[in-house]
Amino acid sequence: MPLPVKFGVSTWLFTSPFQTSSVAELFPKIAAMGFDKIEIAVEDPLLIDGPIVKAALAEHHLEAIVCGAFGPGRDLTHDDPAVHEDCFEYIEQCLDLCALWDTKFFAGPMYSTVGKARMLPPEQRKREWELAVTNLRRVCIMAANRGLDVAIEPLNRFESDLVNTAADAVRMVNDIDHPAAKILLDGFHMNIEEASIENAIKTAGEKLIHLQVAENYRGTPGTGQVNWDAYRRGLDAIKYQGTISIESFTPDNKELAQAVCIWHPLAESQDKFAKEGLAFLKQWAQ
Repeated sequence: MPLPVKFGVSTWLFTSPFQTSSVAELFPKIAAMGFDKIEIAVEDPLLIDGPIVKAALAEHHLEAIVCGAFGPGRDLTHDDPAVHEDCFEYIEQCLDLCALWDTKFFAGPMYSTVGKARMLPPEQRKREWELAVTNLRRVCIMAANRGLDVAIEPLNRFESDLVNTAADAVRMVNDIDHPAAKILLDGFHMNIEEASIENAIKTAGEKLIHLQVAENYRGTPGTGQVNWDAYRRGLDAIKYQGTISIESFTPDNKELAQAVCIWHPLAESQDKFAKEGLAFLKQWAQ
């Protein structure tokens, strides 16, 4: 049986930062390629005119997913509560865009700054975990007030020292203890951190509401060493019915360049990356 999923692509594959002027080039192109959804990476909400984007989504028959960018200064585990408040303000702006664009959740590694990877004493690690849990519970309440969920993303060990695996994400969701707390898994990070992609997906289970994919080297799906059969077994086992988004990055990424470390193109062109990746995924999902 075919997987009952839709396919999306991240704006980060093409541009950084996404802004209102990005719409004219990206939306018709992405729709023409055959994607169902566009995953909008919000680096700076002030660069985005929400109603214009909403109109363009309708014009090109695309649905939106909203992913946050947690670069320097956005850290819910910081020692300074003022930093938390800045982060809450950013998240609230993103949640408002989610509500405006009729998406169902806000996604990303929103517990701390991407690239925050340190060897810590157990006491500090416990304190930061508890800070993240407390602050994300507040985020979940903000989301629920808008009828939204929150999809928490584990990152690999080089990009986070807090949440690295599906098991970590499940533990965080359980500690948050709010119905809006859900999980996003990213195949790039799973390829580094998980002994089994299939088991990681099963571990996330019904809490998994979004999946991002690329190859092991963050390149075009189908061109590398990823065990796509393991993905399929895991998704079939949990009866996944969400979206599968291609996520990689242009080397011109602004917000997360130091963390994602993509210094050169990973395909002949970003358009070819998207087209060939989608063709592979559609065949794989049959």
